Amino acid sequence: MSCEKRNVPLKSLLSMTAAGLALCCGGYDTNDLVTVRTQDTGEALINPGMGLVHYHYSNRLWAYGMYSKPGDTDPLPGTSVVYLRVLWSDLEPKEGEFRWDIFDSVAQNWIKAGKQLAFRVICCNQTVNATPDWVREAGCKGLWFSYPGAKGSHQAEAAKRWEPTYDDPVFLEKLGNFLKAFAARYDGDPSVAFVDVGSLGLYGEGHTGRTAKLSREETERIARLHIDLHKKYLPNTYLVISDDVAGSIRQEADLPFLKFMRERGVGIRDDSLMCSKQSWHHDHWGRLFAPTLPVVLETGHYVTCKLRGNWRKDRILESVEKHQASYFTFHGFPEDFRESHAAEIEAVNRRIGYRLMPKSVSFPKVVKLGEPVRITAEWVNKGVAPFLPGGFASWSLCDEKGNVCWSFTDEKFDLGSLSPTLDKKENPVSVVSKGRFGFTAPIPPWNDQVLADLRNSQGRVMETSFDMLAPGEYDLCVSVGTRQGTPKIALPLAGGNCRRYPVGKVKVVRND
Repeated sequence: MSCEKRNVPLKSLLSMTAAGLALCCGGYDTNDLVTVRTQDTGEALINPGMGLVHYHYSNRLWAYGMYSKPGDTDPLPGTSVVYLRVLWSDLEPKEGEFRWDIFDSVAQNWIKAGKQLAFRVICCNQTVNATPDWVREAGCKGLWFSYPGAKGSHQAEAAKRWEPTYDDPVFLEKLGNFLKAFAARYDGDPSVAFVDVGSLGLYGEGHTGRTAKLSREETERIARLHIDLHKKYLPNTYLVISDDVAGSIRQEADLPFLKFMRERGVGIRDDSLMCSKQSWHHDHWGRLFAPTLPVVLETGHYVTCKLRGNWRKDRILESVEKHQASYFTFHGFPEDFRESHAAEIEAVNRRIGYRLMPKSVSFPKVVKLGEPVRITAEWVNKGVAPFLPGGFASWSLCDEKGNVCWSFTDEKFDLGSLSPTLDKKENPVSVVSKGRFGFTAPIPPWNDQVLADLRNSQGRVMETSFDMLAPGEYDLCVSVGTRQGTPKIALPLAGGNCRRYPVGKVKVVRND
């Protein structure tokens, strides 16, 4: 999170008019009130629980981050998460010996930039064995398979792929040991956005039609085991699983397995946008999860979707809106999208996840120290998903350097209750925040040591009272964050400094 101030002229982005709202501040008539109508800057927001996801590792350690330079944490505008999808065999080549450096070497620059991480560790892959050989050698059952499509000299090599039996006791024991070590590093870490339950099927997406050929019932039974195993070791981490585990093209409105996921607090991700002519199959499932759990979207491999004639960039924004998605992943090299899909990226960034802003703010032009103040704001969520992290509005008086001189937080209204904007219908809510700015504190008449030192040693003149907030003119700033007033959320407003945004000027006077 950057604390650099954006030097955009406030008057060019805010419209001020005299307000006819006597509610705004007790003790002042309507001539003392100002209404500010804000404008959305249109910029991409980096916020927790939402945003674009960059595929750095995609089963292949060279794709799709091979051209990324160290410190490049903005491959596409609005990228908030780096996704690390790797093979278990890469991370634990020998039992109990871990290559966490594969993660750390990428992750540290993203964490430094105030962004987050997401992981999938898979156990079956089409190119090389994803489950470590030592698991098989320890007695885990499984099968050898040949991935269709391998030709010529590659055919024999392709026949060497191995898939574990996913409910084998040895497999579950060894996987549990890995998850325990993984959890020691990442469970509950605020830098982690989500972790996939990716230990079942090809690519971790539940596919066994080309390999073990598990029935739908067997797939769901084993998936429940794997979800519970992940929940055991990662109870404080947001988990998601591919919609394909429940069936790639099933159209039922809801399923017992999907209900099981929601009961466990496990979210859904659609890994296969643009993989077929229909573009996607499960937006209705996404909407089941979106009210309480962030939905993750991912396109199919860009090159494959294009070769099959399925790529529809005109449907990218539609997919976000139909699923009420919080995360979106372009599955390919970012260079392939940066210019050719600039308009689509901009459109997604304006709708993905939540997008909070006060459309208008009414406040007094002049306030007296310690007197009650009311600020009325019309809040709206312009995104497609609820503001699931939740948070509270704070109103601060700041000096010309952006320093907070006084602040109060409205703890009575959680902005997480704002409804998202769907079908082009906004749902604004008028919120009256009550508080006070500063006060005048009395100085006791008796001569204690501190007063004596001030008067005698430093020659200061002491009055009978002290203004806790110096009279003068301040920027009135709005922010969204914790109950303590710490900003956590970027807003699409101009002039922000450490995620506090000026909406107008307030003059503070003594309460004589």
